[in-house]
Amino acid sequence: MQSGPLNATAEQPVAISVVVPVYNESANLPELLAQLAAVLNGLGRSFEVVVVDDGSRDNSWQVLNLASASAPWLVALRLSRNFGHQHALLAGLTMARGAAVISMDGDLQHPPQVLPQLVARWDAGDKVVFTRRVNEESLGWFKRLSSRLYYALFSWLSGVHIDTGSSDFRLLARQPLEQLLRFNDVDLFLRGAVQWLGFEASSSTVEFSVSERHAGTSKYSLRRMLRLASTGIVSFSRKPLLVGIWLGVLTSLLAFLELAYILYSYLRGATVPGWASTVGIISFLFGVLFAILGVIGLYLASIHSALQGRPRFIVAEVATSRGGPGGGS
Repeated sequence: MQSGPLNATAEQPVAISVVVPVYNESANLPELLAQLAAVLNGLGRSFEVVVVDDGSRDNSWQVLNLASASAPWLVALRLSRNFGHQHALLAGLTMARGAAVISMDGDLQHPPQVLPQLVARWDAGDKVVFTRRVNEESLGWFKRLSSRLYYALFSWLSGVHIDTGSSDFRLLARQPLEQLLRFNDVDLFLRGAVQWLGFEASSSTVEFSVSERHAGTSKYSLRRMLRLASTGIVSFSRKPLLVGIWLGVLTSLLAFLELAYILYSYLRGATVPGWASTVGIISFLFGVLFAILGVIGLYLASIHSALQGRPRFIVAEVATSRGGPGGGS
């Protein structure tokens, strides 16, 4: 679509931006940047790489700061603290200037060698190019099973379909990206948001094989995975509240039936059977009640965060040798 010098300055247009959020990835960064530079230079058009340090506790920022001094195509952002993967990715997308913006992880499990395929689809007219991993066996059984179950549940609850094997490895043309950046969700679930945008007539999917992690271990703990999962459902669906209402109606009906049975037995002069069944029903009802209260609590917490109006990320420092753009919010 666009062409130009390989190293765009702040004033020149950029054809391709690559956005990479990282957290404690200092051991991966040199290899990542080297592979990205080789692949992107081979495309023969202007590009930039926006790497967002999401409050790393290792020397990731020092590595990025040093690399940016000799790489005019590199823009490094350091967030003031750890805001989480989705917010760090949003910070990079906000900063990116490319006509096409590719997002990917920084552990090299998203192979940079796939980027030319994404760009080729964009050249063919696609505005959104998704990716889907095909070698699921390379992941642990728990990761595979939980991913499939979650995306099936999310698709049912939200009405927004997400394929198994999806991730934040994708290409967005400028038009859908600008619409995505208009979202004001406090906890933005980008995979669902991109699907919600639509653009089905001008989207495609590229399959890829997950590479081995170059160094270190995954930073996505079970707690982080559960938080991302709950954020996605709360952001895109009211069905959990509706399910809670119907569960409340059903359990209330069961409670009234039990009360009617007790009253009927009393009027007949019969002894109400033991306490075990009564205690069991009461425990069940309280369990359902507290589950419903928990769901309501998630939505109230989301509303509370939205009312506070705090920024979703804060850029503390920008490192680039091209005299590029400043911070974000």
